[in-house]
Amino acid sequence: MSHGRRAPHPYFGDPGGGTVAALAHRGFSHGHANLENSMAAFAAAVDLGYRYVETDAHGTRDGVAVALHDESLDRTTDASGLVADHSWDEVRRARIGGTEPVPLLRDVLGTWPGLRVNIDVKGDSGIEATAAAIEATASHDRVCVTSFSPPRRRATLARLSRPVATSAGRSEVVGFLAGARLRAQPLVRAALRRVDALQVPVDEDGVTVVDARTLAAAHRAGRFVHVWTVNDPGEMRRLIDLGVDGIVTDRADLLRDVLAERGLWA
Repeated sequence: MSHGRRAPHPYFGDPGGGTVAALAHRGFSHGHANLENSMAAFAAAVDLGYRYVETDAHGTRDGVAVALHDESLDRTTDASGLVADHSWDEVRRARIGGTEPVPLLRDVLGTWPGLRVNIDVKGDSGIEATAAAIEATASHDRVCVTSFSPPRRRATLARLSRPVATSAGRSEVVGFLAGARLRAQPLVRAALRRVDALQVPVDEDGVTVVDARTLAAAHRAGRFVHVWTVNDPGEMRRLIDLGVDGIVTDRADLLRDVLAERGLWA
């Protein structure tokens, strides 16, 4: 399409179209924060009415994708060691918060056929495994694949039989910001040519990432802007007024209430 625009992937709506995607960050486990990325947390988000969840992917030693943020089991489970050093049979015995099993990514994708899932491929171990889980569940139309590493994201996409939605990595975000600040739309389009969305914090390391100028530049290029991780209702309202396309939150309950008060909760 002209001017760097792309036909929206089914994962999204229309960029800058006034709708706001609500993404439950690692599911919803408020009050049970140690249950992040568990099937119980994803079920809680779905029970609240969420159509989008965010999760992370690593691969086990034998190539099975699991939904877990950290590269190791130490912080969130009662086991230890790197996921990539363990077989799935070993990882499946670990318990998140001492109670919940580590989910297979294909179970997150397959349990709720209408759920859109944002997948951050956290390490190289997750490349083949994540692609295999998407293929096994035929979930291409409701998946967004992202990674801080654009080569890791591209390697995952190369193993898929059909396109999925995509979000920018760190180097692409840096290029986008340079173009937006210089008001150089060709630089913006070049930075975002391989992706459908920017999923970014409001600011990072003292640099503002999301404001009226950067949002307008992304929308002119036909790209979506999702902001993470926003847990304050006042900030949620400010970002909605600014025109962001999505908000990622740990407080799925609060975001639902804010969207409902604005008439934006479906």
